[in-house]
Amino acid sequence: MMNYITKIKAKVGIYATKKTSNVFDGSYKSVYKGSGMNFEDLREYVPGDNIRDIDWKASSRSNNILVKRYVAEKKHNIMLVFDTGRKMSAHTCNGEVKKELALQMGGTIGYMAAQNGDNVGCVFNRNGMVDHFIFRAGLFNLERILTEYDKEKDAGYESELEKSLLYIINNINRKMILFIITDASGIQSISESVLKKLTCRHDVLLVDIGDANLAEKRSYSVDADHYVLDFLASNKKLRKLEQETKERIQKENESKLIQYRIVSSHIDTEEDIVEKVVDLLERHKYANIR
Repeated sequence: MMNYITKIKAKVGIYATKKTSNVFDGSYKSVYKGSGMNFEDLREYVPGDNIRDIDWKASSRSNNILVKRYVAEKKHNIMLVFDTGRKMSAHTCNGEVKKELALQMGGTIGYMAAQNGDNVGCVFNRNGMVDHFIFRAGLFNLERILTEYDKEKDAGYESELEKSLLYIINNINRKMILFIITDASGIQSISESVLKKLTCRHDVLLVDIGDANLAEKRSYSVDADHYVLDFLASNKKLRKLEQETKERIQKENESKLIQYRIVSSHIDTEEDIVEKVVDLLERHKYANIR
């Protein structure tokens, strides 16, 4: 049974009916730079399409602006890089488990890739050991990846995201589109030398999963393994310090990502996953145009 795929497919279907049947045409496929695309057919223009793809003759005949739609000559390699460790069992500010958001976010990206006929692979750290799922096509492959990642839901070890990225640099030679799914501390942990090596060879996109505020009632510390004491959670100085620290880390992370032209998307709730994926791909498209 494909339990994960069934859930993801339903969410994508709901989003598509609210928008258009071509909702992903100008987003998912736009991550591919350069030539190597064959003309397929025409579709109606949507904001964000490259004006060079407009077919003016066909548009004049139909009274609608039409753009040429292309298909890739070859399959592409989509690599999902999941963060792991005890921090992923923590909650977002909406009370949702970060690991579940990562699972659904990666699953949605992988589902779109599989529907496009592309290969999906995955790398994540499992208590010091890197798990590598080679590039394969099809939904059964994606279901297996999601199942294996979900097994580590309550792991008690530390995150070693950079170790997963170094594994890719040192062991995988194929050009790929890399989706790094992590949080603020994960972004902070990636060295600039690693980002430089990755972005020189691959397209890199990043998903930033939000954290709950420590200074709130009934906040739970996954590091201390207990609820934060009420007198600490209600402390105004602690709240201020936490906010200042978060803002500082956010600025540092944004500066790092901008330097290496990595487009990112922040998410706090499962409800926004499909829209966030589409938005991430669209902004990556604009970045490539510039």
